Amino acid sequence: MLFNYLSKPNTFKCFYASINLIFFVILGFHPTLNAQNQDSKEKDLKSTFSSDLINIETSIGQVFRYTTTLQNNTSEDQVYQLTTKVPEGWRGIFKTKGKQVTSIKVDHGKREIINLELFPSYEAKPDKYKVSVIAKSLKESLTLNLEAVVSGSYELKISTPSGRLSEKITEGDQEEILLTIKNTGSLNLNDIELNSKTPPKWSAVFKPSKIDRLSPGETKNITAILTVPDKTIAGDYMSTFTAKNANSKDEATFRISVVTSLASGVLGALIILTAIIVVYILIRKFGRR
Repeated sequence: MLFNYLSKPNTFKCFYASINLIFFVILGFHPTLNAQNQDSKEKDLKSTFSSDLINIETSIGQVFRYTTTLQNNTSEDQVYQLTTKVPEGWRGIFKTKGKQVTSIKVDHGKREIINLELFPSYEAKPDKYKVSVIAKSLKESLTLNLEAVVSGSYELKISTPSGRLSEKITEGDQEEILLTIKNTGSLNLNDIELNSKTPPKWSAVFKPSKIDRLSPGETKNITAILTVPDKTIAGDYMSTFTAKNANSKDEATFRISVVTSLASGVLGALIILTAIIVVYILIRKFGRR
């Protein structure tokens, strides 16, 4: 009779589906099987450590800044120790919420944003450098591999051939000051402009007024023609000459000592002598009365 009942196509399908349902319900409520299944899921959960950028390029002397995300996918809160493996002479620091840290607590199922700042060695040459960032807790160790590309530096220096930054000039005259502009970086410098900051009514003209290109280690001479107006009071004045382009800037401050001209000195002496003679005559004249 059961055979006749199951022999019907639709009835057999329903019976098979019922058996499967009962089997899965038993498995779901079986303590041992359920625990094993839960343990298996927990073993598959692994935290992640990532960065929005893994390769950053900048010039020598600049700081590399990365924004990383640490995701705790385990079932427990974790405290991660943060360390870096960097080239010799380099230094890395971690910051979160504006504070410098060496470790961080991440609640289970949560994530934290960690900012990494890499300071390259002063002797770092243009090249690609490998950096490993490690977040380690009692349960796991996560490694993030980054790249820091040092592309070179933009630097220039303005000075004089002798290094002396002082001049003497007569009021009302012009003085030619020889300047040296040197590319002390490792990259080409283009479109270098010359500017000056002088006392009121003074003027400075550069020849040439612009340097189109300066290769690394190359030096070019510039003549600054400084004009001091008439009747400038004798004394020391400061004038600043600046060389700059879009990537670098340097300035040199000169002490300019202004002296009076010979004609002004003679005229001043004559005025003083005349005053003395007048006083002497007045004394002789009125002193006899």
